[in-house]
Amino acid sequence: MVFTPSVGMEFSVNAISLALMIVFLSGIAAMLISRKTKFPYTPLLIFFGMVVGPILNLILPNTARVLFYYIRSFGLFLVMLAAGFQLKAHLLKKHMLVIGLLDTLGLLITAIISGLVFQWIFHVPWTIGFLFGAIVSGTDPATLIPLFKIHKIDKDVETVILTEAIFNGPLAIILTLVAFIFIVPEVPALANLIEIVPSASLYFAATFLFLYQLFASVVIGIVFAVISYYTMDKLNVKEHPYPVILVMALAFGAYVLGEGIKASGFLVVTVMAIVLANYSALFKKKSDSMDGAIDSNVKFTDSLSTFSIMMIFVLLGASLSISNLSLNILIYSTVVALLVIFVARPLAAVVILPKVGFKKYLFISLEGPKGAVAASTATLPIA
Repeated sequence: MVFTPSVGMEFSVNAISLALMIVFLSGIAAMLISRKTKFPYTPLLIFFGMVVGPILNLILPNTARVLFYYIRSFGLFLVMLAAGFQLKAHLLKKHMLVIGLLDTLGLLITAIISGLVFQWIFHVPWTIGFLFGAIVSGTDPATLIPLFKIHKIDKDVETVILTEAIFNGPLAIILTLVAFIFIVPEVPALANLIEIVPSASLYFAATFLFLYQLFASVVIGIVFAVISYYTMDKLNVKEHPYPVILVMALAFGAYVLGEGIKASGFLVVTVMAIVLANYSALFKKKSDSMDGAIDSNVKFTDSLSTFSIMMIFVLLGASLSISNLSLNILIYSTVVALLVIFVARPLAAVVILPKVGFKKYLFISLEGPKGAVAASTATLPIA
C-alpha cells in the first residue's frame, strides 16, 4: 500500500520533509544507475520524478510545483557558481577563439534554428519559437563534468566543450529574457529604457538590454571576486569553513545586486567564481593557504550543485501532468528534440570547423546536453 499525504498537508513541514527525502533517494538511485550503466543521469532523474510524482503520487503535484518554483532559481545559482570554479584561465586562453565563436555566433544560431524548428512543428508565432530556441541554446556544465569523469576524451575537446557550457549557460539565460521581451514588451526593464529613448525600436532596446546585462554582470562579478579575495587575504580568512561562508555570503549579495540593477545574477556569480578560481593568474600572487581556501569552495559548491541538480530534475518530473501529455505532443516534441540535436547544434557549430578540423567539430557539435539552465528557464514564462 502506497502512503499518500492528504491535500490538506501538502505544504506542511512533514509533507515537505517527506518530499525532500523522496527526492534525494530518487536522485541517488538515478545517479547510481547512471554510474553503473554510463547512461546520462538527467533523463533518469526526470523519470524517477515522474514515478514518485504523478504515477505513484508519493509527492503531491502542488508540493512538487511549489518546491520547484523556489529550487529552480536557488539551484541554478549554485550550479552556475560551481561551474565557474571549474574554469581555468590558461585553458580558456588556449582555446579562446573557438570558445568565443561557440558562445556568440554558435549560441545565437542554435537559438534561431531551434526557434524555426519549433515554429514549424507546432505552428506558433516566431516570437514563441525564438523563446524556445533561446531556452535550449545553452549547454549544461553540470551534466558534462560527471560525463567526462566516466568517459575520457581528448583534453582539448573536453576543455572547449566544458568552457563553452560554463559561459553559454548564463548567456542563454539572458537571451531567454530578451526572447521573452519580444512576447511581453511591457517588462519593466525594457519599458524604462524605451521611456529614456522613445525612438528606440523593440529590437534595438532588447539588444541594448542584452549588452547591458552582459557588461554589468561581468563588472559586478569581478568587483565581488576582488572583495572576496582581499578579504580572505588581508584578514586571513583561509581556514575551512570560513572562506566558504564568506564566498557564499558575498555571492548571494552579488546575485541580489545584479538582479536589483536589471543585470543577470547568474552571470554575476559565474564570473565571480571564475575570477576566484584563477586568483593566482589575475592577482599575480599564489599561496598554499589561499589555494586551500579556493579548494574548499570548489568542493563545497560542487556538492551543493549535485544536490541542486537532483532537486531540479526530480521535482520537474514530479511536477508534470501526465494527462496533458498526448501522443501527438510526445511525437512532435521528439521530432523537435532530434532536429535540435542533429540539425540546429551541428549547423551552429560549423563556425569552428576551420579551427578544429572535422573530427573534433563532429564530436563538439553532437555533445551539447541541456540541463539545469534549460529546465529552470523553461518555467520563466509561467513563473
